[in-house]
Amino acid sequence: MLVLVLNAGSSSLKYSVRRFDPAQPFTGGVRIAKGIVEQIGAGEVADHLQAFDIVSGELAEVLGGRTVDAVGHRVVHGGERFTGPALIDNEIIRAIEQLNELAPLHNPPGVQCLRAATRAWPKVAQVAVFDTSFHRTLPEPVWRYALPDELYRRYGIRRYGFHGTSVDYVGRRAADLLGVPWEKFDGVIAHLGNGASVTAVNHGRSVDTSMGFTPLEGLVMGTRSGDVDPGVLVFLLRKGYDAEELDSLLNRDSGFKALAGHNDMRVITEAAAAGNEEAELALETAAHRLARYIGGYHVACTGAQAVVLTGGIGENSAPFRARLLAKLGPLGISLDAAANEDATGAEEGLRISTPDSAIPVLVIPTDEERAIAEATLALVGTP
Repeated sequence: MLVLVLNAGSSSLKYSVRRFDPAQPFTGGVRIAKGIVEQIGAGEVADHLQAFDIVSGELAEVLGGRTVDAVGHRVVHGGERFTGPALIDNEIIRAIEQLNELAPLHNPPGVQCLRAATRAWPKVAQVAVFDTSFHRTLPEPVWRYALPDELYRRYGIRRYGFHGTSVDYVGRRAADLLGVPWEKFDGVIAHLGNGASVTAVNHGRSVDTSMGFTPLEGLVMGTRSGDVDPGVLVFLLRKGYDAEELDSLLNRDSGFKALAGHNDMRVITEAAAAGNEEAELALETAAHRLARYIGGYHVACTGAQAVVLTGGIGENSAPFRARLLAKLGPLGISLDAAANEDATGAEEGLRISTPDSAIPVLVIPTDEERAIAEATLALVGTP
C-alpha cells in the first residue's frame, strides 16, 4: 500500500511516499520517494498549485504511472473542530479554509494542495492531519486568555498550540529511549526550525505549549516575532499601521530576520562567530527566550524526565544547542561537547548532556511525514 504525504509550508512543498505492508502497517513502512519544491513565490515557481504540478510530474515518473492508495496532508491549524485526522471532502476543505486567517503562512497553501490533490486523484482517500490536534488536552486554565468570554464564544479566541504531530512523534521516541511508557512520560519538547515552539508533556499529554491562537506566540523564530507586548500593536495602530501591515511585520519581517538581517541559522551562527554583533544578539535573544520557557515547562510538566530538541535547528545546529545548554545550568544540566557534535545530522536520538546531568537532554530527529502517513493509514485502513 502506497501512502503519499504532502507537507505544504509557507514557501515550500515537501512530499514523501511510503510503502506499507498491510500485515505490519504501523512500523513506519519503507520510504520509496521524497522531494521538495522550494522558494515558492520567490523564484520560478509562482504558487503552490504550480508546485503541486511539479510534484505530480515527479511522482508519475517515480511510480511508473501507479496511483497512490491514500494521501495524507499536513494542515497547521485545525481550530476547535478538528481533534484528530479527518477524511477530506469539499465540506472539510471549506472548514479548513475558514481557518486561513489564523495561520496565514501555512493554511492557505495547505488548502491549495488539498484542492489540487482531490482534483488530481478524485478516487483516492485523502486525510488531513492537524498540528493542533495533539494540544487538545491543554487544561482550560492554560488555553484560556484573560479576555472577555464573548471573544472566545464568538471568534474562538483561545490558545491552540502547533507542531503537535512532531511533538507526539519525538516524545514517543524519547520515552522509548528512556525506557518509560509513553503514558508515564513527562518532558519538555522543543521543535526548533524556521517556526519554533516548546511543549510541556505530562503523562504523554500536552499540558502547556508556547504557540497560541496562531503560530506567532512564544519563541523567537525565523521571520516571526514570538512574544510581544500587545500594547506595542495598539501603539502601532495608533501610529497609522493597518492590520495587513501588522500581519506582515509580525509574520514575515520579525524574528531572526529582524534581529540579524537573515533567517538562516547557519548564516547567523557563522556571522556571530566572526564577531557580528547583530547575529550575536539574535542568538542570545532566542536562546534566552527558549531557556526561560524550558525552565517554566519543567514546572508545568511536574518535573521533566528529559528535555528533547528537534526540528531543523534542534537537530543540526550544534552551536545553538551549546548556547542553550549553557543557560540550563540551574536545572542541573551540563553539555557533553563531543556528544553535541555527534548529534548533528544523526539519524537516531542521542543524549548531549553529561551523564551526571539532573535531566537528560536528547536530540531526536523528527519525521512528521512518517507520523502523517501512519495517521492516514490508521484512518483509511488497509486492503
